[in-house]
Amino acid sequence: MTDIRKVTVLGTGVLGSQIAFQTAYCGFEVTAFDINEQALETAKQRFAGLIQAYTADKYPGTENGQAEKAAESIRLSMDLAEAVADADLVIEAVPETVEIKKSTYENLAKVAPEKTIFATNSSTMLPSTFMEYTGRPEKFLALHFANHIWRLNTAEVMGTSKTSPEIFDTIVEFAEEIKMVPIKVLKEQPGYVLNSLLVPFLNAGADLLVKGVADPETIDKTWRIATGAPLGPFQIYDVVGLNTAYNISAANPSPESQAFAKMLKEQYIDQGKLGRATGAGFYNYND
Repeated sequence: MTDIRKVTVLGTGVLGSQIAFQTAYCGFEVTAFDINEQALETAKQRFAGLIQAYTADKYPGTENGQAEKAAESIRLSMDLAEAVADADLVIEAVPETVEIKKSTYENLAKVAPEKTIFATNSSTMLPSTFMEYTGRPEKFLALHFANHIWRLNTAEVMGTSKTSPEIFDTIVEFAEEIKMVPIKVLKEQPGYVLNSLLVPFLNAGADLLVKGVADPETIDKTWRIATGAPLGPFQIYDVVGLNTAYNISAANPSPESQAFAKMLKEQYIDQGKLGRATGAGFYNYND
């Protein structure tokens, strides 16, 4: 068993809220940080939705009210210094842009205790991009979760050249303590294992759409029928969230990615269609 007991999650988006909830569900003291009251109110709604999802899945412990207790136990904060004041582990799940993450780590380094381990949940960026901004590169690594973490319970652990082996092993053990299957990534790889497989698949779907080869429904239907997969690429985009898809595409200079980013912004994001969490994205979930 690790010495980690107090965990702070920075960012309460789709995945950040799941990380906070699952960690609290497993008995850890959890603080969820975000930048304003609106974000924290949305986090409360996400926690309520997770209670329903865990219960519907008959996740072990829900029959005893464990999901409700987990949600009630999560402390919410807009004060970074207060949120991490006694944290053993901080898991960063802020928006997928370099500048936001750099700024987050610069601010975090000023207020977190020396003991605190930092972990990034970045889905595409290497931890070495940010390690010098943390002020503790030996205590910094990546800990990446898949969406719907209580069902798809992988936790990819990836260090940098400066990550302490002891810290790496501690986070592998922590992942097990929150009922994840640790995936040890032995060297830095953009996208880890999961997204090294997933992102090219999603990009292929986006390219077909941008080129006008087929619409999202046809692309998804083709993939589902021909492979037996439960979801096609655009259904996955809706689960991930179109803001995340936009940030990743906008950061890629290729013409195809830029065209997809423009389409996402103009036809979806600007229309308030951000994916499944908001009721509409490539598909309408309000029906």
